[in-house]
Amino acid sequence: MADEFLPVRLSHLLRHCSVGAIVRGEDSLVVVRDIRGWFARGENPRDQEIRYVDQVKSALGISQILCRPPVKRERDGNTTGWIPAQRFPSWMRCLQCGLMHYAPWRRDDSEEHRCAACGGKLEQSPWVLAHENGYLADAPWHELAHARNPAARQCRADWREPYLKLVDDDSGRSIRCTRDGCGAFGRLESRWPFGTKTWQQPWIPEPAPDPPKEPAWLLEINDVRVHSADNRTALVIPPESRIRRGTVVDRLYGNSKDQQQIRRARNPLARAGAIRTMAGNYGCLPVDIERAMQQIEEGYPLFGKAITSRDLLVGEYLALTEPIPDLKEDEDFVTDHHTPAWRKLTQTLDDDFLRRAAATVDQLVAVDKLKEIMVLTGFRRVNGESATPPDITGEGDWLPAIELYGEGLFFTLDESLLRRWEANPSAVERTAAYKQRFPSAPLRTDVDISSRFLLCHTLAHLMIRQIEASAGYPAASLKERIYCASGAEPMAGILIYVAVADERGSLGGVMELAAPERFLRLLATTYESAQWCSLDPVCGEQEGHGPGLLNRAACHACALVPETSCLYENVLLDRAYIKGGADFPSLLDT
Repeated sequence: MADEFLPVRLSHLLRHCSVGAIVRGEDSLVVVRDIRGWFARGENPRDQEIRYVDQVKSALGISQILCRPPVKRERDGNTTGWIPAQRFPSWMRCLQCGLMHYAPWRRDDSEEHRCAACGGKLEQSPWVLAHENGYLADAPWHELAHARNPAARQCRADWREPYLKLVDDDSGRSIRCTRDGCGAFGRLESRWPFGTKTWQQPWIPEPAPDPPKEPAWLLEINDVRVHSADNRTALVIPPESRIRRGTVVDRLYGNSKDQQQIRRARNPLARAGAIRTMAGNYGCLPVDIERAMQQIEEGYPLFGKAITSRDLLVGEYLALTEPIPDLKEDEDFVTDHHTPAWRKLTQTLDDDFLRRAAATVDQLVAVDKLKEIMVLTGFRRVNGESATPPDITGEGDWLPAIELYGEGLFFTLDESLLRRWEANPSAVERTAAYKQRFPSAPLRTDVDISSRFLLCHTLAHLMIRQIEASAGYPAASLKERIYCASGAEPMAGILIYVAVADERGSLGGVMELAAPERFLRLLATTYESAQWCSLDPVCGEQEGHGPGLLNRAACHACALVPETSCLYENVLLDRAYIKGGADFPSLLDT
């Protein structure tokens, strides 16, 4: 059978088309293989390394290097740079008679496979066996048909002979054996043991190294439990966003061979000779190489600064709230502070509602340029507790990652106003219910739940929906980052941005919304939309719904957004924190 190439967006490759995902092509279903086969023989992932992301790696707890996935190229009539995948599920079902055929493409090269019994068209069966340990296999059709019939145990499996038939009738779906003298059948079970000899993945012809004791799940391929990618994201901020590309230290930092040549010089004379030769190659003076090498030895570009996940959020918040001196347009993080103009505008407002709405916002910043790093750290099946690494074994020294470029708007809420609002006993009591439910919720979201977080998160969602309605941006293209903390160093900031895998980024529509007059209209309409939902009063009176009952006054008609837009799995949303409730005021009325 001829190779089939499926075009895939880079951002999709790290999400729902990532390792272990079942992807639908034009004529078949395929499963994406692990990253050990992503680069052809002779190619080195390190040639695609993303540099100047040490802050991101440190904050996300990643020790591997981050590398861009290969991109398809045509060279000398050969195609390189494609991600390997293979047909899966292996079973095909006749659409007319239901007879099952095992991998007929292995026996003939025809593009359209036909049933051996009736000549009907074959289509891949949509059922798979998935386990929370990350394993995936074909549905055990022979066992499903014969396990409940002891008399049929002498009927042996034969992958070359089509003898099983998948039947849909009034009593449900069953798998039947059509062999003479057998006739066994069984219903499709929801759970089934993952056999000790079953391959751990469709492309790995080896059984699971640690056979699971718990049974697997028989699922349809479009079930969300079959595959979910584990992604981590972070913004590139100073000092790494300010790296001057093409400088001597930049070029030397990216050339480990030249660094090693200098380090391995046996004596000062040999070192000086290596530096002179290198200076000629770099088109600079020997002293420039010496100075660059010294910076690298001292830990350029972070110079030994350790970053944690908390530090990264604080660092991003500071980079957004504090003006960056001597900004250049070619840097990866460029901000334009509108706070003085915003405060001047708020002092001229006569309308009471506009004045109260504007008073909730302290700082306003346009993010003219940003770069986001997205890393694939693994995948899960059936909501497993631990993720399977992209290389399956967890022994690889690199992870696939992409750079996303874009822009956005950022604003902070007034801290004094926020403190008075969140001190209300009714708001504290309402938040306590979320804290009680959160530990037992089936989520992977890591967040410190507080009244201010619920307010900021809900406000971000409402604003994303409003931007979609008023600015023409589809909500799925917008993202949120919530900066929230109480205590000695409080934060209450919201970044709404768009980022794509293109150095030119987006067209500037989101950052233009940070102009004070336009932002005031956006903010006011967002607060107005929070007052009423088309599904009220049902929506507003919800005591809890969604995963872990972690949403209250929030639904698809008012506050939920596409999954790609939300960092917190579309939970911890409540319009009551914006519009107020019967027993506590809104932020506007505080």
